[in-house]
Amino acid sequence: MPQRQHSPYSKSVYKEPAPVHDPENPFESMMERFNLAAELLNLDEGIYNFLKMPAKQVIVSIPIQMDSGEIKVFEGYRVIHDDTLGPSKGGVRYAPDVTLDEVKALAAWMTWKCSILGLPFGGAKGAVKCDPSKLTPTELEKITRRYTASLISIFGPERDIPAPDMNTNEQIMAWIMDTYSMHVEHTETAVVTGKPVILGGSLGRIEATGRGVMISALSAMKKMNISPESAKVVVQGFGNVGSVSAKLLAEQGCKIVGISDISGGYYNPNGIDLEKVREHLKVHHVLSGFPEADSVTNAELLELPCDVLVPAAKEDQITAKNADKLNCKLIVEGANGPTTADADPILNERCIMVVPDILANAGGVTVSYFEWVQDRQGYFWPLDRVNMRLERFMRNAFDTVYETASRYNQPLRIGAYIQAIDKVARTVRLRGIYA
Repeated sequence: MPQRQHSPYSKSVYKEPAPVHDPENPFESMMERFNLAAELLNLDEGIYNFLKMPAKQVIVSIPIQMDSGEIKVFEGYRVIHDDTLGPSKGGVRYAPDVTLDEVKALAAWMTWKCSILGLPFGGAKGAVKCDPSKLTPTELEKITRRYTASLISIFGPERDIPAPDMNTNEQIMAWIMDTYSMHVEHTETAVVTGKPVILGGSLGRIEATGRGVMISALSAMKKMNISPESAKVVVQGFGNVGSVSAKLLAEQGCKIVGISDISGGYYNPNGIDLEKVREHLKVHHVLSGFPEADSVTNAELLELPCDVLVPAAKEDQITAKNADKLNCKLIVEGANGPTTADADPILNERCIMVVPDILANAGGVTVSYFEWVQDRQGYFWPLDRVNMRLERFMRNAFDTVYETASRYNQPLRIGAYIQAIDKVARTVRLRGIYA
């Protein structure tokens, strides 16, 4: 597929574009891609202004009594970017350094993910500014329940549906579901996804994002004539997404030569035995000291020679400072926003194909949609049906984005934005603007 460098944002045809000052700010980075896609679509200025900003931004104070008896107040966010296609959908993350701009970017990415995959959802994201590693289970539960209660008029199976994200899990989703159910006075399983299976969660949900990364990688490798059996893969981040992606790619015949976590990177050009990695993690909980790979820094890991690089850690890992040092043919973004806008032209010029986050890691929201459907039906699917349907959704989305990118002579990322924005814009025109 042809690769082409982006036109600079300063050439935007819109009278009042959202300013882009810091290409490593997640929201501004998202907006730079949005602006280019909007220009290529010749998007009407009114629709552009409608879609560029979140529909709703809520900031709440979360006072709780700590186990020590001290009262502390945490700050929580919920951003609904768009609900044109249906109720908004998006995770809730707990992190001490989370910002409103980050949540706004993540909410917008959810809008585009749902549009690309053909899901009847808009995009949202939530967060609480806290460090879960320094909180007891009781304190975490109090924060979660108070956050949910503060957003009781926002959440709802037909309004806004939370899910797990960074530092949140199925237990926290269970607390959200229970709190919401207590307020509405009936058990409402469809208000949240990523729940324990016993509470109406879907089989395959935990592995869904990593499985979607694997499907996207194989789809791109096929276009590039890269055989999985000959492919060397580096995975940055060994949490849920990274570890599942690595495992499933290895099962397809790929050789995993690099992995990393918070303790650093680990490299073995002859391949890393993931079963031994899992045994090491059971004992040590981090990769530090893993004996069958050479230690490298997380920065060095991104520059290792490989066919496929899967950044599955966090935002802003591939920037203009290191994009010219990467030694891969294909990047499949497992994390949200791992590549900054100023890195895109460098990667395009080097003909490194990038399967963007809004496509590659959309397996999670797709199976969340399956979970929501199953909850509403009261009928649950076996694992093989979940995985079969996920593969169909992901492959169809990849093929559609690839075709759109080729038609506009753009990289996959801009093709994905064009595809997503065009669908939402056409829906807005058909619905009209209520006044």
